[in-house]
Amino acid sequence: MNTLSRRQMLAASAAMAAGTLAPRWSVSQEKPDTAKLVAGNTAFGCALYGQLRSERGNLFLSPFSISTALAMTAAGATGKTLDEMEKVLHLPAHAPAAFGAILKSLNAESDAQKRGFTLTTANALWAQKGYPWRPDYKKLVATDFAAGLFDVDYQSDPETARGTINAWVEKETREKIKNLLPQGSVTPLTRLVLTNAIYFKGDWDIQFKKDDTKELPFTLADGSKKNTPLMYRVGGYNYLETDGFQVLDMPYVGKRISMTVILPKKPDGLPAVEKELTGGQLTALLQSLRYEKQVHVHLPKFKIEKSFTLNEPLKALGMKTAFQRDADFSGMHTGGEDLHITAVLHKAYVDVNEEGTEAAAATGVVVGVTSVAEPPKPKYFRADRPFLFLIRDHQTQSVLFMGRLTEPTN
Repeated sequence: MNTLSRRQMLAASAAMAAGTLAPRWSVSQEKPDTAKLVAGNTAFGCALYGQLRSERGNLFLSPFSISTALAMTAAGATGKTLDEMEKVLHLPAHAPAAFGAILKSLNAESDAQKRGFTLTTANALWAQKGYPWRPDYKKLVATDFAAGLFDVDYQSDPETARGTINAWVEKETREKIKNLLPQGSVTPLTRLVLTNAIYFKGDWDIQFKKDDTKELPFTLADGSKKNTPLMYRVGGYNYLETDGFQVLDMPYVGKRISMTVILPKKPDGLPAVEKELTGGQLTALLQSLRYEKQVHVHLPKFKIEKSFTLNEPLKALGMKTAFQRDADFSGMHTGGEDLHITAVLHKAYVDVNEEGTEAAAATGVVVGVTSVAEPPKPKYFRADRPFLFLIRDHQTQSVLFMGRLTEPTN
């Protein structure tokens, strides 16, 4: 029979004295402040990217997916564990309700013909059956995060549970994200897995013509060149140019979603741009974009697939306690075990071509025991060197995906 640890007994006594055992977060009736949450998500996404940029080669991830999965986990945290998670994730008050409003907006009118593109997100909580989970925690993730609640049996058959979760992720990402939870990530000691999946497919508002795509040199950071298919078109785009880089915003059909490319002027200039990238700076850049009638655009066709284990990057950002044995996730359950995060796993995929873009990502958090003027001059935006790019939602201002292309792949 499980017994409460001294820490849990003291915490429970204090909570009972206050008249509740519920976590700090709860289902809110107040109107959510989505602007604060979006600003926080952007700040977290840039900070996490800063931790990952030292990896070699191309990068691609969904900050929104990671934020959502971790926020569902934070909803069951208390004390120092929650304090650190709120700080690292930049979560405002009533964050669950704000997530709920954004998720509802992103998933509205899922019929692609109505919106001109496909964008779906899905959440799920995979809980050990028979475990003493708090009903208020399950209600919170089901209500505000629209999470499906599923019982599985990690203790008796962890491999079947892992297969079930991976199959759900694969289905929700149109088979683009497979085997999110690798073998060994789910064990008999696992008690809970929280998942988020996001999928986007959209055609460019004005497509590139395939006949205009040519094999041309792409200059790598070291100065060497690699021939790659560069798409080309001339048109009006939102655009910005500074001393060090150019920014181009290319809308998809419906113009709610766009890809923003930040292109350094020098082939070896990307690290300097990445180093200075913060949520505030990125927001300011996006707000400074202005419409140009004539931009000559060269953009490579490319595909990127990436997998990450985010434990160490998240710890480096300050989310340490959640991974330790003294983590406090008592807002989730009333059992006698000390639950902590054992793994945060993320996979992402993007395919950019003449027609448009297809992107998908999934995150799993495993919890266990342990004016009139002269005619404008044309602008030239030739992305034939390493660049940073985002896929963002203009309605909620959310950065859904972000990454970099250092070497073309297709």
